[in-house]
Amino acid sequence: MSIPRVKQPPTDGSSYILPQLEGEIFTIPGFKSVFRMFTSQEQTNNGMAVFAWDGVKNDTAPFHHHKYAHDIFLVAEGTMLCWNDDQCRLLGPGDFASVPPGTIHKPYPQGPVTKAIDLITPGDWVNFFRHVSDKFDGLIFPEWDDRKQGMFPNLVGNWEEEFDVYAHPDHVGCEVSEWSEKDEILPDGEVPYYLKANMGPRWLLGGVLSRPFMTTKQSGGRSAISTIESSNAYSSSVFQRKLTFAAHHCLVMFDGELKVYIGDGPASSVRPGEVCFLPAKVAFRLEFASKYVRFWSFASGDGIEALIGEAGERYPGQALPDQEKPWDEQKLKEACQKLDISIS
Repeated sequence: MSIPRVKQPPTDGSSYILPQLEGEIFTIPGFKSVFRMFTSQEQTNNGMAVFAWDGVKNDTAPFHHHKYAHDIFLVAEGTMLCWNDDQCRLLGPGDFASVPPGTIHKPYPQGPVTKAIDLITPGDWVNFFRHVSDKFDGLIFPEWDDRKQGMFPNLVGNWEEEFDVYAHPDHVGCEVSEWSEKDEILPDGEVPYYLKANMGPRWLLGGVLSRPFMTTKQSGGRSAISTIESSNAYSSSVFQRKLTFAAHHCLVMFDGELKVYIGDGPASSVRPGEVCFLPAKVAFRLEFASKYVRFWSFASGDGIEALIGEAGERYPGQALPDQEKPWDEQKLKEACQKLDISIS
């Protein structure tokens, strides 16, 4: 059976594909934007929530922090100012910000249209969005929504603790800083950081390239995010084999065609703008079906990016090589054992 194409994430623990602009869609009144939930606590056993945030320039999100939730912002289109602890950067396409628990932060989309793909752990934090938002059934996003509700409308009782959102209305953000060399490396632990697009580490396994934004080392073991690239020009790939991970995966497509196989089932094609969710402990194979394939992989633990990093090699280049590199089968076996990945 091929992977079903659905308009909203199912809750039965199965794989699914979301067509472009689909998902569980909300809008906070006055935000002039939407949140499109690709996956959240019901699909990931509370492991993570992954969602798109699409809209025009707006300054409605206040400074705030979370006690327990780890927030990330990853821009796909447009620009966004992102205050993160005592720093601020102007994020463009492919730029990344990691906001661990306890960090005062503020995202400020700059437009003209800003699209970001965000992850937050634990996944049930997005119940806050569900509480303060309206369902959205329009086409793109409510550009002309001039309501003045704000982010914390009519919340009563101990809502800060209930939703893990602690406002800082009197906080004054710092000046915007230029990008620096420290924004080209991954830190050793769960600390606030930025990563400039395509300037971080790169790993290659055969002909599959990984550009991690975050590994489990930076997320306290809770999540990992990477750009994955490859091509149908290569004759073989580790991902042609059945792989079973302990982590859930949410794959957001940008370029080319990816064919996904669940178990012994037929291929299901995933194309730009679409999202494929692969639950933990379900065997899958990947076929890179175009000359150039690129997607962002979000995992609720060690995922595709970890296998490439453990079994592959550091890669000095930016573009895919003309020919795939040979890989070490023993190293691959040891990586799978270390990461609790089944391969066949």
